[in-house]
Order: sequence, then C-alpha cells, then structure tokens
Amino acid sequence: MSHLKQLSELGLFDARVPRYTRYPTAPQFSSEFSGEIFSQWIAQIQPGSAISLYLHVPFCRRLCWFCACRTQGTSHDAPVLAYAETLHRELELFRKLLPKGVTLSRLHWGGGTPPMVPPESMRKLAAHVFDIAPLAEGGEFSVEIDPNEIDEARLDALAEAGLTRASIGVQDFDSEIQSIIGRDQSFEITKSTADAIRARGIRSLNVDILYGLPKQTQRRMADSVQKLLSLNPDRIALYGYAHVPWMARRQQMIPSDTLPRPEERLDLFETARRLLIWDGYDEIGIDHFARPHDGLSVAASTGKLRRNFQGYTDDLAPVLVGLGASSISRFPQGFAQNAPATANWKKAVEAGEFSTTRGHEFSASDIWRGRAIEALMCDFRLSRAELIESYGADAQSLDALLQKVANRFGSFVKLRGDSLEITQEGKPLTRMIATLFDEYAMDKAGHSSAV
Repeated sequence: MSHLKQLSELGLFDARVPRYTRYPTAPQFSSEFSGEIFSQWIAQIQPGSAISLYLHVPFCRRLCWFCACRTQGTSHDAPVLAYAETLHRELELFRKLLPKGVTLSRLHWGGGTPPMVPPESMRKLAAHVFDIAPLAEGGEFSVEIDPNEIDEARLDALAEAGLTRASIGVQDFDSEIQSIIGRDQSFEITKSTADAIRARGIRSLNVDILYGLPKQTQRRMADSVQKLLSLNPDRIALYGYAHVPWMARRQQMIPSDTLPRPEERLDLFETARRLLIWDGYDEIGIDHFARPHDGLSVAASTGKLRRNFQGYTDDLAPVLVGLGASSISRFPQGFAQNAPATANWKKAVEAGEFSTTRGHEFSASDIWRGRAIEALMCDFRLSRAELIESYGADAQSLDALLQKVANRFGSFVKLRGDSLEITQEGKPLTRMIATLFDEYAMDKAGHSSAV
C-alpha cells in the first residue's frame, strides 16, 4: 500500500483537529472565571523569576481577508492612541501585583499591527514595560511588522526601544494570490523592510508564509519560497491556511472553490519543506524552520523546544502574561483570557480591574496530557517515565493510550521500551496522534485541516 493511500485511510485528508498551541484548547475555557483569579495568579509568580509578557494591539489599516485573528480596521491614529493609553493603565494594574525582582525572558507585541502605534508612543510603551520588569540576560523583545505599514521613524523607535527580533508576515509573493486574499505586498517592499531592520542592528528576523492558499500551485509555492530564501530569515513559519469562514466572516471574500484539496495542500507543504531544507534550514516541529545558529534549532537539538500561543519557542519561562484585549495568559495554575471586545476590555481597565472573562484551571490530568501533546508536537516522541515521574501521569491510563496510538497508527509510530516515537513518514499525522491524548470532546467545526 502506498504511503499516501495509508495516510488517506487513516483520515488525514478529511480530519479537522486543533493546532495544539495550548492544552486544553480555547473551546474548553470557562466563562466562570474572573479577574480576581487572574490577579491571584500574578501575585503568586515566584519573586526574582523570569516570565514572558505579550501585548496585543488589534488594529490594522486594512483587514486582510485570509486572517482569522481578532483585529479591527482604522484609518486614523486616534483609536490606536487611546488603546495605548489603556495599555498603560493595565500595565500599572500589573505592576501593583507583580512580585519583586521579576524580569522578562521574552516581550512580544502582536496583533493586528503593533507598529501602528506612533513612534513616540511606542518608545513610551516600551519604557513603561521595562520600568516594571527589565529584560533578563539573554531576553528577547520581538514585534510583528507589516511591511506596508512600517516607516523609518517607527523602525528607529523600535530599535531604540531595544527590539531584538522582528517578525514579518509574507503569506505568498504571487500577485494573483495576494489579490484573492486581500494582502497586496510586493517582494520589493518586503525586502526593503528586511534590509532596514538589519541596518538598525536588529539581529534576528522571522518570516511567516502560508500554504493552502487559493490558486496556489507547487510552481507558485516554489517561486515564493525562493524569493523568501533570498531574504535569509533566521526563522520561517510555514503555516497551513485555515479556511474557517463560519468563524472569520471576512474569509467569505475568498472563493472556496479556488482552494487546493487536502492532498494538494500536502504537496504544497512538501515543496516548500524540501526547498527550505535544501537551503540549510533545520526542520523544527510540524511547521517551523530555523538556521542552525538560531535559538529554535538549539532548543530542538537539546530537548528544550516548547510550544505556546505564538507557535514554537525556545522560551522556558513558566509564566506568560497577556495584556490587551483578547490576550491569553498561561500560568502553572491554568489559562486566563481577557475580554475579546476592545470596548469591554477598556471599560474594565478604566474601572481599575482586569478584564478577564474566560479561563481554565488545570486538573492533574490536564498537566500530563498537555505535556504529552507538547512533546509530540515538539519532538515527535514522548517518554513514559517522564510523564509518570515528572508530570504525575497515571501509568494505567497512559499505557492504554500508548497502545491505542500504536494500534491505530501502525508503522507510522514506534512504541518500544519507554518511548513512543512518530516516524518521519508519520509526521503529517502528528496533530491527529495528539488528539488521542486530548480527553475533551472535540467540535471539529472549530478546528483547521489536519494537513
């Protein structure tokens, strides 16, 4: 039986499964959750420890049709400036609770388009953050940048604020595909932005590209990847486009009949993957690639790769605090999410309260199952002993799951001794395999294609 036929019979091309950037996944968050719990968890952070901090800026000048992120469009700066002022107030709420001596292993500004904040406001915001908690030794400050919405003054402000890593969204360089997804962005403006970033001494560059877009072919995919390689980014995220127009209404602008079939999506991924590996990138997890010198490659080779809301990371901080509308935080105790609507978030903060509206407190089972899923997603293998000894897994339940995986996925996995390992041929099945460790009911409509 052919490799593709086996994958098809296992349901790969029909499955819709979580991306597992968190466990439990967001549909399991409860609305019976308050800012008081969030406050308690901040206060319980270990004094003198290093944590991650994420600031969400949801504004964009234009709303790209492919995007399923929670964003809002604006043509002028007034709402962005007002939002930044509310972020300052939320930072002060955070300061009051944060134990002494805490530093930042990572600071990330995401969105939306964070550099829509004017230059002086960006300087002020970064200074406020670092006054509360400075970067730890070896810490990183990263920002998502839209080449169409960046200028010299904003890049200067970010560099002066201490930016160490920039992340650029590309998606695809083909002009027809860009037109269909509402994201016109020439190679020339992207290269100009990358050059300007490096000219300011910002040492690391990340780039995102998508496969599975409308009218994408292997030839077009190869052309976009080759242009991308000429930028020589340190990290590349090769994400599968998730077409969920019932959840992201703007995606209704994209004709469904122009999308590649699941089998074609796998071909597109493999086309890009082969080119990236040929150019010397290390393959990281299911959809990332990095130069050998990059922290992701080092983490992957030393068993320290982790997965969080931004995808793969070499950040080992046990706490990630999210500020801004819709931001999600992760603590050893569980997850907490801010009010998704900007107006509700702002109202709570201006009343002197966190806007937390949803969350999830970890059970003992969540902890070991979450680690099992993370290990599979990061390393394509897990250790039975680690899950039992370090994460409190119930041996009987775990053994039953391991046998279930082996029975269902056959030669695509290896169960031997203390470990379960996914083979090279089985890597496309990783998210499907991970679902067997997920004990919650799954609504397939809320998830993306397994390919």
